[in-house]
Amino acid sequence: MSTPPCRPPVARPSLVVRPSEEADLPALQAIYQHHVLTGTGTFEEDPPTLAEMTARRAKVLGGGYPYLVAVDSADGSVAGYAYVGPYRERSAYRFMVEDSIYIAPGRQGQGVGRLLLTALLAECEARGYRQIVAVIGDSGNVGSIGLHTALGFQHVGKFTAAGLKFGRWLDVVFMQKALGAGAETVPGA
Repeated sequence: MSTPPCRPPVARPSLVVRPSEEADLPALQAIYQHHVLTGTGTFEEDPPTLAEMTARRAKVLGGGYPYLVAVDSADGSVAGYAYVGPYRERSAYRFMVEDSIYIAPGRQGQGVGRLLLTALLAECEARGYRQIVAVIGDSGNVGSIGLHTALGFQHVGKFTAAGLKFGRWLDVVFMQKALGAGAETVPGA
């Protein structure tokens, strides 16, 4: 699959969504560290270093996947980030991606996630992906579940008590959305 360039930046009063840049990495690492240490949206328990976040971003970009940031144009701060990667590595899954979205502390509930996910969906559709899945940590993660539902994702399953974090068992919720023609046609046929 060829990798088209990212679409023009998406804007919202004071927020612009654009492709991530290397200079964004300290902010991305700080946002993710916050979620690792305080939240259940990720089952990671030890925050990755800046070097590890750099390597992870490089792997996503090297695979031809979009990696976006929402930047506050008033002060230049990163309000959140989103990216997709392969759902699974086997070639039969090549038209299905998995999303990840993280919002900066204090920026939840301000439309940052909706702006990022809307832009990410457009990018994925433009690149020819046919399905996107959200693998959401914690069935109590009403913000992420609500965001994905609002943008057309359907609940497709749940693993009960799949992870143990902060001394409690956590579910994993699976949501899915068709992109473009979805399963109505076979690419290249």
